[in-house]
Amino acid sequence: MSFWAILLLALAMSTDAFAVAVCRGVTLKSTRFLGALKVGILFGVVEAITPLLGWLIGYIALQYIQQWDHWVVFAVMLFLGINMIYSSFKNSDEDCQDDKGASSKKSSLILIFTAISTSIDAFAVGIGLALASVNIFFAATMIGIATCLMVTIGLLLGNKLGCLIGKRAEFLGGLVLILIGVITLYQHLSN
Repeated sequence: MSFWAILLLALAMSTDAFAVAVCRGVTLKSTRFLGALKVGILFGVVEAITPLLGWLIGYIALQYIQQWDHWVVFAVMLFLGINMIYSSFKNSDEDCQDDKGASSKKSSLILIFTAISTSIDAFAVGIGLALASVNIFFAATMIGIATCLMVTIGLLLGNKLGCLIGKRAEFLGGLVLILIGVITLYQHLSN
């Protein structure tokens, strides 16, 4: 997988976190850069760890499925892409609800849970990356950095952009994942 493909993958993986951050930014009266950066770092670290865990499982499974690994990568990317596209069309009213009454501790727990839930797809991608023989440390770092940047920007722009742009980014991310799956399948079948 080329640098550009990994960069596109990293951006695609960060779009769901970006959508959540934009919606979260809508509910905040004001967002300071340092606060947005802290949330971005949290999401970025979680999003970088989960493909590493997925890669480990994929690497262990590789010896058993090596003959049809490209089909597994294609299926995983297709499933995640379709899921992201579907999610981009769902009504996001609950994402954009104001939670000003939440305590700081409860808000922090919700933030951590949200970071984990938006990174589950990165776990599945990590499995696919093991099957595609990608340098997982580079890919995970790129995914973490992209997510950190996208979440920080999403929080800062949330008041101005609204949830609609976050959902469009998630739709685009789903298309990119499907494209990566198709390219991986094509490369293996054409050899």
